[in-house]
Amino acid sequence: MKKDESRLVAEFYELKVKQIMNSKVWDIPIIDKDTPLDAVLSLLDGRSHTWVVNNTDEKELVGVITQHDVLQVLAPPRAHYNVFSLPKTYPHDMRGTAGDIMSLNPILCDDDERVVDVLQKMIRHRVRRLPVVDKQNKILGELTLAHLIHKFYLATQYYSIVEDKEEKS
Repeated sequence: MKKDESRLVAEFYELKVKQIMNSKVWDIPIIDKDTPLDAVLSLLDGRSHTWVVNNTDEKELVGVITQHDVLQVLAPPRAHYNVFSLPKTYPHDMRGTAGDIMSLNPILCDDDERVVDVLQKMIRHRVRRLPVVDKQNKILGELTLAHLIHKFYLATQYYSIVEDKEEKS
């Protein structure tokens, strides 16, 4: 018999981000703000986004680039395009860097937030991914909608939502 679904949802909502986030920082797409555009495009060829940091050693978050942000590079030249209602101009060549096309001030979460609060934040800001940062804005991990869906689905199929994390403790 499957777990009681209403209890499962309530338990899922109360989980902390640190219990289910992807904390494998080496596996999270992170680039330096000075990364050339051709390297950004290469990364986005296989990923939907990349977090932009001041430098990759300190990992202080300064922005995010999604595939949608690259439209301003690929679109035909024009005065500007409204990407997410924010007018941006960009010279249509490959001389730029990640810092030139990144979206500033990404929506953040910390590892102590509850899943229900993070889901509400995703809905309110219309985002599918959040960087998990510490008080100095250093990336600790990320939490994506796909990750949440996967964890919840596994829990409906007799698996513990936090099974991997509990085994490490």
